[in-house]
Amino acid sequence: MGVKGSKERLSKQDIDFLKVNTRYDENTINEWYKGFMTDCPDGKLTPTSFMQIYSKCFPTGNANEFCDHVFRTFDSDKNGFIDFKEFLLAIDVTSSGSPEEKLNWAFSMYDVDGNGWIDLQEMTKIVKSIYNMMGPTQQLALDSFESPELRAEGIFKRMDINSDGRVTRQEFVRCCLDDTKLIELLTPHSTVCHMQ
Repeated sequence: MGVKGSKERLSKQDIDFLKVNTRYDENTINEWYKGFMTDCPDGKLTPTSFMQIYSKCFPTGNANEFCDHVFRTFDSDKNGFIDFKEFLLAIDVTSSGSPEEKLNWAFSMYDVDGNGWIDLQEMTKIVKSIYNMMGPTQQLALDSFESPELRAEGIFKRMDINSDGRVTRQEFVRCCLDDTKLIELLTPHSTVCHMQ
């Protein structure tokens, strides 16, 4: 465990960065930090720990696959763990962000390979993971008996405005802003259960 990971307090530089880049004040940032460090004493949230925490939000389903996608999106520097700054930036967007900010974040999650667009295979992969995470009871609440594959195909066709086989960030955001039911399906409980 390095000295940096065992800090009891955030540096002034980190606090200033988070105050500028989130909607949180210094006290709230410090409260989140305390909770984060209680759960992750070395300052690193691993995929396994993340899954244990996130799975509590979906006790009837299997959140493993969906957790992988959410984790990948939180881990913005792609180093295999989520540090406190990545964590708080993502929590801020997913819980307090504008609809556009939340949808831009969700787009990053759906764009599995990071190439700047979503193809049908990526859409299907995420929709399947959402169905698995929700479990059978919540799936019935979707008002639909479609398979995840059919649901993904329908969503994809609606979003692919110019029919080029790719959904761009702009198409994704515009389509979701016009369809609240679509937002609910594509971003189920997009905030992580509070770690505190």
